[in-house]
Amino acid sequence: MNHFTHTLILAIGALMAQASHAQVALVAGAQSSASKLTTEQAASLFLGKSEQLPGQGTAVLLDQPESATVRELFYTKVTGKSAAQVKATWSRLVFSGKATLPKEVPNSAAVKKMVAGNVNAVGYIEKSAVDSSVKVLLSVE
Repeated sequence: MNHFTHTLILAIGALMAQASHAQVALVAGAQSSASKLTTEQAASLFLGKSEQLPGQGTAVLLDQPESATVRELFYTKVTGKSAAQVKATWSRLVFSGKATLPKEVPNSAAVKKMVAGNVNAVGYIEKSAVDSSVKVLLSVE
């Protein structure tokens, strides 16, 4: 094994280790009266099985781009499904007229801005991005 291959393998391993320990937070705006969620409640919302945000009302779901690592982490850890499997679930729901897709926003900063401006909005961000503008409803590792 040459030096480049060895370095590449080490770098990939470090990235995988970092991703496996990354934390994701499901958040609402700091002013929201939404209550903490269980993993099952969050999964129900983001799999289109429920529209109700406990303590608040009908949820406005925010999703991150398919290319975002936080999206894959969120869906894997909260729903037990890959982002691709969740996308297929939503496609069936939308096609049957039973649900509307979550609104896709560009990044965690956009999620924070949207939840701050809408008490019914809920989305996920990297836990490291949590600040006083948001209320953590669920934290997963």
